[in-house]
Amino acid sequence: MQEEIDRLPKEAKEQFKENKKFLERLRQKPPKKLDVIMQDLHNKTFDQIDCLECANCCKTTAPIVTDRDTERIAKHLKMKAVDFEQKYVKVDSDGDQVFKTTPCEFLAHDNYCLIYDVRPKACSEYPHTNRKRFHQLNKVTLANTSICPATYRMVEKLKAQFGVLNKKEKQR
Repeated sequence: MQEEIDRLPKEAKEQFKENKKFLERLRQKPPKKLDVIMQDLHNKTFDQIDCLECANCCKTTAPIVTDRDTERIAKHLKMKAVDFEQKYVKVDSDGDQVFKTTPCEFLAHDNYCLIYDVRPKACSEYPHTNRKRFHQLNKVTLANTSICPATYRMVEKLKAQFGVLNKKEKQR
């Protein structure tokens, strides 16, 4: 798994333009039953990939933390929400509240999440490949191809299933 994680940024970068065009095409003209196809692809891919072996998302990205997340996690940690925010949360360049550090402070040495039952919504939904209206998440999916081996695999399988781009689209 580590070899795949190490190769991922380079492979995602090499496929970036192609993946961007492909995902944009999916957004503009989603195939019938894309969400059903994605749910199946998501399930099959995660049958092959164990997130506990990877945890690359937890090691490299800071998830958005909503006010609800803050309240829930702070309560779990027996802290006041304001103290939790002060200790663990910052506002990023997009104006979103995110965890201050990467790797995540709540990631244990064995890749288990210390707050798994109350983790942020962004974490519980990651990598967002089984969400309804998947075609609307093309920017998130494209970004996640360089972080999540499962997402990268799913995009590659989608491209194989629906065809990459025709020559005219490649020239744009």
